[in-house]
Amino acid sequence: MTTIEFATETSRITTRPAVATRVLNALANTFVAWKNRRAFYRLGEMSDAELADIGLTRGDLHVAIGVPFGRDPTVKLRAIASERADTIEDLARQVG
Repeated sequence: MTTIEFATETSRITTRPAVATRVLNALANTFVAWKNRRAFYRLGEMSDAELADIGLTRGDLHVAIGVPFGRDPTVKLRAIASERADTIEDLARQVG
């Protein structure tokens, strides 16, 4: 066996675990997004008062549901709620 043949075989062997890891990570992320999407739909069953208690509005749900299917809508909700909290803090600092 020559050095070139050994190097070619080695590169194929070492890339397989990396590909398998990426595939498993993609499947795991899709599964988590699916579970979070199911939980997200339960938020739609809450009243407006209950949503307000957790810092969300019904409009936030409509915005977050627009993400593609494989994506996690709760990530979008977290960004919306965080941005709203930052805005409220900025306004409170201006008043004080």
